[in-house]
Amino acid sequence: MLKFTLIIGLGSGLGGMARYWVSTALARWLGEWLPWGTIAVNVSGSFLIGLIAALESADGRSLLSPGIRLFFLIGLLGGFTTFSAFSLQTLTLLQHEQYGRALANATGSVLLCVFAAWAGHVAGGAFNR
Repeated sequence: MLKFTLIIGLGSGLGGMARYWVSTALARWLGEWLPWGTIAVNVSGSFLIGLIAALESADGRSLLSPGIRLFFLIGLLGGFTTFSAFSLQTLTLLQHEQYGRALANATGSVLLCVFAAWAGHVAGGAFNR
């Protein structure tokens, strides 16, 4: 239990740092009309979580060890993706009466992230053929 907790903690820390770097870089590059960094980390994180989750063999065995799965799925990607930041940023847009931007952020993020999770799952499934 302690081993897995430490693995998850390490992944979470690295994921959080990566989220900061990606979000900051994209905000500088694309501006802040929408929270592009949050959208990018959520979409790429959704793709990766779909990909990793699909790395199961046909008989249900995981192609990854339990520790590696926990490191990536709960730790790294849990620290990297930012649903709480997405929620706060959408609320802030609403509070500033930026209703169109709030709708674009919420709708676009959800649709892109679900699509990315599906694409990652399909890509991961291709490894099992």
